[in-house]
Amino acid sequence: MKVLISGGGTGGHIYPAIAIANKIKEEIKGVEILFVGTQKGLESDLVPKAGYSLKTITVSGFKRKISLDTAKSVRDLFIGIKDAIKIIKDFKPDLVIGTGGYVCGPVVFIASILNIKTVIHEQNVIPGMTNKILSKFVSKIFASFEESKHYFNNNEKIVITGNPVRKDFIHIHKSKCRNSLDIKEDQFVVMAVGGSRGAEKINDTMIEVLKNFNGNKNITIIHVTGSRHYEKTIHKLKENGLKIENNIVIKEYVYDMSKFMGVSDLIISRAGAIALAEIAAMGLPSILIPSPYVTNNHQEYNAKAIQKNGAAILLSEKTLQPKEIINLIDNLSQDDIKLKEMAYKSKLLAKPNATDLIYDNILQLIES
Repeated sequence: MKVLISGGGTGGHIYPAIAIANKIKEEIKGVEILFVGTQKGLESDLVPKAGYSLKTITVSGFKRKISLDTAKSVRDLFIGIKDAIKIIKDFKPDLVIGTGGYVCGPVVFIASILNIKTVIHEQNVIPGMTNKILSKFVSKIFASFEESKHYFNNNEKIVITGNPVRKDFIHIHKSKCRNSLDIKEDQFVVMAVGGSRGAEKINDTMIEVLKNFNGNKNITIIHVTGSRHYEKTIHKLKENGLKIENNIVIKEYVYDMSKFMGVSDLIISRAGAIALAEIAAMGLPSILIPSPYVTNNHQEYNAKAIQKNGAAILLSEKTLQPKEIINLIDNLSQDDIKLKEMAYKSKLLAKPNATDLIYDNILQLIES
């Protein structure tokens, strides 16, 4: 059996694809899995690291307003379609899976035209434009939220599965994670991360937070800047005269995210759907700062759903102040009851069988 998987741009599209691929590989002996992405997306780094082959195509996203870039996007789309046709005809997949991002548009569309069985997975409440278009052509739609049905006009194709997360996030041992990172059991550990590409506003805000807690014997802060912002953040810390103590850890990027989240008592994060699924799988309390720059403002919708259930505290990037985060860390680190209540409610939101449900439906489709 051969499976072609396409999705890319950000970790939010790539990590679900890897989780699904891992499940298929685990269950079907001798299966061949090939990923399709772009050279510029994070998939060019993450997919090979996960142990899978990656073919790249030329394609770029369309901006909502017509501009000088529109002609380039149209040209790239035609090149991408040509690339997709060649890859599909060479690989001859039995199934094609799209997990979002503009790269999966040409791949899934061409596969459906060639009568190959196709599925897409939508991570967010509000579907992206690519998935909304592809929903008209694919065999089956996997959605993570019941509310997504309102945005697709193909209810007979939809299966509500939740977001797939890798096993590392479901089977975790806090003590083992802390031992591996040399963090003491009695430390209150906060991890701050601005999404797979990082977030400048969160990085700038965290500088004051890091200064405040630098040298604190009871609180450890792990801050992940994102590769694009690492040098700039380090430079700003030096400008502020901060000599980093042992309780502050600054990382450019984290590949073994489950281990770093596994040591944490509190997460400060964007509100991408996969990040939220991973946080819930681990049963972690969170402070969520949705990105205001995403299509349809979907991160705010995601975050409000988590806040409504009492598992998170929602902060607006527009009005974000370091003092807000400093006060929350101070208060939550001393309020074990509140922290445990948020953790419990976070765990209730987890859907640990999402990957199994997707696999079962894929199997039914293949056998039909």
